[in-house]
Amino acid sequence: MSDTTTEQATAKPGRAQSGGGREARGREQQSGGAGQAERVPPRLKERYRSEIAPALREEFKYDNVMQVPGLVKISVNMGVGDAARDAKLIEGAVKDLAIITGQKPAVARAKKSIAQFKLREGMPIGAHVTLRGDRMWEFLDRLLTLALPRIRDFRGLSDRQFDGRGNYTFGLTEQLMFHEINPDQVDRQRGMDVTVVTTATNDDEGRALLRRLGFPFKEN
Repeated sequence: MSDTTTEQATAKPGRAQSGGGREARGREQQSGGAGQAERVPPRLKERYRSEIAPALREEFKYDNVMQVPGLVKISVNMGVGDAARDAKLIEGAVKDLAIITGQKPAVARAKKSIAQFKLREGMPIGAHVTLRGDRMWEFLDRLLTLALPRIRDFRGLSDRQFDGRGNYTFGLTEQLMFHEINPDQVDRQRGMDVTVVTTATNDDEGRALLRRLGFPFKEN
């Protein structure tokens, strides 16, 4: 009886040490994993902070750094009018938009019925995504450096499509310009509208911001 008790007493510290070792290794692995998973800031965002914002402040002579225009969000809308006749088309739009933006789209539905278009209230008619933060910057970087240059005979964007408050909207005719889209898996061509919302107070400020970010506006 005493021998068994002695063996148990001597075995417990060993198990405790073993458990402590596993806990220590677990903390080291978690610490190492956290270091590896540390997110790198988008390069366009870093460029805005280090180069573009100071240049805009100098250009417009802002007294306060908070007056420098910046980006708020980017909205990408893909309309699917034919979805009223074929419900499967909305699935393709949602899939393409999710691949392009890296975010799950919301489905837009008809607010009222229109008999001549065979449209009933609540039917899906499109998909849209609103990007903010790092996803916004990453999408804009890919759009400007990879997608737009792939448009055939591209001659630049119009700089006349501002809304008077520094926000800019432009259209794209197809999704194949984005390298994330596999042409062999596309069921049909889909266009989209992209709206860039800024903190600019007028179109001149908004235009200057987007031009410095790399928007390829047409030369007048």
